[in-house]
Amino acid sequence: MKKILVTGASGQLGSELSVLSSKYPQYEWIFADRNKITLDNLELLKVQLNEINPNIILNCGAYTAVDKAETEKELAFTINHLAVELIAKYAFENNAKLIHISTDYVFDGSSSIALNEDAETNPINIYGESKRSGEISCLKANPNSIIIRTSWVYSKFGNNFVKTMQRLMQEKESINVVNDQIGSPTYAADLAQAIIDILESSEWVPGIYNYSNEGEISWYEFALSIKELGEYNCNVGGIPSASYPTPAKRPEFSLLDKKKIKEVYSLNIPSYKESLKKIFIK
Repeated sequence: MKKILVTGASGQLGSELSVLSSKYPQYEWIFADRNKITLDNLELLKVQLNEINPNIILNCGAYTAVDKAETEKELAFTINHLAVELIAKYAFENNAKLIHISTDYVFDGSSSIALNEDAETNPINIYGESKRSGEISCLKANPNSIIIRTSWVYSKFGNNFVKTMQRLMQEKESINVVNDQIGSPTYAADLAQAIIDILESSEWVPGIYNYSNEGEISWYEFALSIKELGEYNCNVGGIPSASYPTPAKRPEFSLLDKKKIKEVYSLNIPSYKESLKKIFIK
């Protein structure tokens, strides 16, 4: 029986993989939170990987506090670069499969067309820099790795935009949401299923892939969809990013082109609206 190690087990993607795992009893699933896999302690991480001895690693763990990373650069790079490099090296030396999760924040937002896997990267914040460094070190240490870039992740678990909007729309009469950042949301349950579909496939084609739900929207339009589905009475206004300054810059346009992953793994990717509805099913 193949042993699958899932890092970041308490995060959104890790939680969705945990939900799906019971449907795949042919694997021994090990869900490791930050106590079981210490991505910020590299010496201990080596020991933990050797003890667990996985056949497959799904690296969903990451430093994801985008604004906080601006003042915690060393920690962000330790988790998103050095730990990734170590995991990739371990996987290569032990002939284990590795799927590593990355982000649309490796791009600078200057494009006006959907970004494919070969588009030039140029991160504009520390978080994006650390994730891009992780991608490079991952493929260098283990050319057999698969990296999946995703964007705007949400689920019923953890903290995310959808849950924040649900709370604010119940508490407030009106809110403002930025309307000049364009991309596409990712329902973590869809991404979790896509990852398992890749593992179950007879193909293993290393490299970088993009995955998000289909559709092109702004955060403001996403908020309007949440309002509509939740039937909230809150008034939602659109504002430019300049009116809502944050410590870390965000890319204005980071829509991901998913042709590659759909063609290589024959994946059917739902639209963002189709998947968003699932959050509101009681």
